[in-house]
Amino acid sequence: MLDASSGGIVIHVRVIPRAGKSGISGTRDGALLVRLNAAPVEGAANAELIDVLADALDVPKRAVAIISGDRSRQKRVRVDGVTVAYAASRLPH
Repeated sequence: MLDASSGGIVIHVRVIPRAGKSGISGTRDGALLVRLNAAPVEGAANAELIDVLADALDVPKRAVAIISGDRSRQKRVRVDGVTVAYAASRLPH
């Protein structure tokens, strides 16, 4: 779920768009499960995913970027400026 990379980490994420409430809901199949209120239209769900992860990890939104799966429910998200240990302490596992 969490992999170290140069200058930050990569998180494997599974999103559920059009959920009643946005937030992190634990893990599923080795990925962080994130529920998003937004629909997957015109990047709204991806923008909300960045907001949710930035808030959860207490980093600026510019430190969070989707590196793969921008049109998929399975995504890889890079977060700059944090360690695996710090992310593990802030995210459910």
